[in-house]
Amino acid sequence: MDDAFGETVRRRMRSLLPARADLAAMGRHPRRDLLAGLTVAIVALPLALGFGISSGLGAAAGLATAVVAGALAAVFGGSALQVTGPTGAMTVVLVPIMHAHGASGVLMVGLLAGGLLVLLALARAGRYMALVPASVIEGFTLGIACVIGLQQVPAALGVPAPSADRVTVAAWQAVQEFLDAPHWPALIIAVAVASLMLVGARLRPTWPFSLIAVALATVLAELAVLPVARIGQLPAALPAPSLSFVDPGAVPGLMAPALAVAALAALESLLSASVADGMSVRHRHDPDRELLGQGLANLAAPLFGGVPATGAIARTAVNVRAGASSRLAALTHAAILAAVVFAAADLVARVPLAALAGVLLATCVRMVEVGSLTAMVRSTRSDALVLVLTALATVALDLVQAVVLGLVVAGAMSLRAIAASVRLDTVSLRSDLPDDSDQEHALLAEHIVAYRLDGPLVFAAAHRFLLELTEVADVSVVILRMSRVTTIDASGALVLKDAITRLEHRAITVLVSGIRDQHHQPLRALGVITRLDREGRVFAGTPEAITAARSLLHADGRLPASTARDG
Repeated sequence: MDDAFGETVRRRMRSLLPARADLAAMGRHPRRDLLAGLTVAIVALPLALGFGISSGLGAAAGLATAVVAGALAAVFGGSALQVTGPTGAMTVVLVPIMHAHGASGVLMVGLLAGGLLVLLALARAGRYMALVPASVIEGFTLGIACVIGLQQVPAALGVPAPSADRVTVAAWQAVQEFLDAPHWPALIIAVAVASLMLVGARLRPTWPFSLIAVALATVLAELAVLPVARIGQLPAALPAPSLSFVDPGAVPGLMAPALAVAALAALESLLSASVADGMSVRHRHDPDRELLGQGLANLAAPLFGGVPATGAIARTAVNVRAGASSRLAALTHAAILAAVVFAAADLVARVPLAALAGVLLATCVRMVEVGSLTAMVRSTRSDALVLVLTALATVALDLVQAVVLGLVVAGAMSLRAIAASVRLDTVSLRSDLPDDSDQEHALLAEHIVAYRLDGPLVFAAAHRFLLELTEVADVSVVILRMSRVTTIDASGALVLKDAITRLEHRAITVLVSGIRDQHHQPLRALGVITRLDREGRVFAGTPEAITAARSLLHADGRLPASTARDG
């Protein structure tokens, strides 16, 4: 048994590993991929620095994540166009972990999350991430943008970051401190950088305005000797791999944060890979392999002092627009950032924190697709409710709780829609009678009523169905036509059984017709039609049920002999 399980795991792992086709693809358009990688690196550099600082571990941690996680995810991930690194959504989750457990806790959480992602890949869980409703995704994207923006308030105002756990509280405290002693240089730099990025992106979408704005802000701050906080000294090389942060005793207390980080990494990475698929023509990602790539990336990044990483939607989109055709582009991006660590650490150390705050503020604005949000809000009330609740929960609670809340509300709304779609309609017997005698039809209608069930008979709709069916007026026979029932679950089957029992207690004979083949098993297993079938009251079609009903009514003396001649 153990050998069979081990062989299954090994076979599954082999199917997720890189193939020769990946290497062959990297040699088809190397020049285009190298140029795309350079473009992405230029965009990614200020983001990696900014998100590293926002997470609480510092700019060096952001760079280490972009290099190590970016390279491993490029090789082992399921998308040839995905770019991985530190992201704003992950920063939102990491800040409270940093406050509660410190830097070693964040690194340990990243290691645990990486292991969980590998297990998800082996369990083939990638396909289920596609089931997250669009309204939930739009809602938490909006919430993330708000949280990232609030996180930048202290640096943009040039005040020390407050120690409050809630980002809204910290931002408000920073505003109060700024009003007590205004510090204009930092605010001017942040606003100028954000404005240049937003305006420049409209005028010249292909230009790397984030890097241009940061470079200009750094030069001006140096020339004018502005009193603003800087990134500070960076290491001249990536640190050697280390497991010094590992504390087995801390694992139980960190499992909940690790689950949150793993869930976010899976969700955001697969969403980003789907975006890349939509922007390209021939590329399609493997969701399970993508989970493996992100898992390995998150196992390795903490060893080098990096924060947990995910697929980055903005950087992936830049990669595709720059002409990337293979994994070589993402690998080039990681290699260039590694070169920056080695060759330009002193220059990067002089970048004002306010400039990075401006970059992230502009990124927040660009994360919010106003047209998409407007369309989603206008589509249905349930979508609007799910979007707004998810966004508010992201700001007020945390991202994972927000997603869970969004999924629960979306599920409830979907069940409500399903329940509303089930119909129980009275149908005429005329089309199923063997003759068209108006007198006979009228006489039968006094004793027989046929109902057609239409749609899914599941727990969300079952009780409404029961109330409608048991309010049948005084008749002798009820024929339930079930050919249009699409789905039956246990709750629906039991409610159907209850409805039949209540009708029979009122001396109404129940006949059933048109049960689909796949529905016989649940109905028999729960004893819904076992007795009816034994008594000859289950029929393949409605005409046979009507014939049986006529014979029954004739035998009871409720129909004259002429009416039952065809029985």
